[in-house]
Amino acid sequence: MSEQVLPFYLVCDESASMHGEPLDAINSELPKIHQEIASNPIVADKARFSIIGFSDTAEVLLPLTDLGDVDHLPMLSSRGLTSYSAAFSLLRETITADIAELKQAGHTPFRPTVFFLTDGQPNDWGWEDDYDKLVSPGFSARPHILAFGFGDVEQQTLTRIATFRAFVAQAGVSPAQALTEFARQLTKSIVRSATLSASNPANAPQLVLPNDNVPGFTVLAADPV
Repeated sequence: MSEQVLPFYLVCDESASMHGEPLDAINSELPKIHQEIASNPIVADKARFSIIGFSDTAEVLLPLTDLGDVDHLPMLSSRGLTSYSAAFSLLRETITADIAELKQAGHTPFRPTVFFLTDGQPNDWGWEDDYDKLVSPGFSARPHILAFGFGDVEQQTLTRIATFRAFVAQAGVSPAQALTEFARQLTKSIVRSATLSASNPANAPQLVLPNDNVPGFTVLAADPV
């Protein structure tokens, strides 16, 4: 059956600096995200969710899927350095394939939304080239990107990445607190977007994204394009 689909991607830093509390926190939240979405048939039918982890390389840990069709979400693990190029290159490739597959199945996919999470600066030069290809107007499936950062990441890096909003954890907020709130905002966005879209099936799906008031985070202005 053809349906309107909202694709969501979690792109998460798995570099060595994420070892311990940061990844423990996000891994503890993933089952909650799964439960919240999979247990709501309306949300599960409308939203599709994917996880990409990156360090020296990037890997699709969960292909874009209806969370009602999977038993559990994969866990993230720390490894290597921080290659933004790997993340953005794989993300563009993955989105391209996913959108084509959804269309082939007779669905109507809408512009993807990416929640990008990092705790540090990239270790690779030239990552901006791969990023620019991802958000170029010439890429019809270019995503909306929300960037969340903590630890050593610089504010200007987050604002360079975000196409919608960038958030940086406030001083004194622990990684666990920051990542718990990040997961809560991601879940709320998916649930509210899917629910609102399902209530107005004759109209284009509506995105409900985090506003300026995210506890523990300061909103940053994204660079215009």
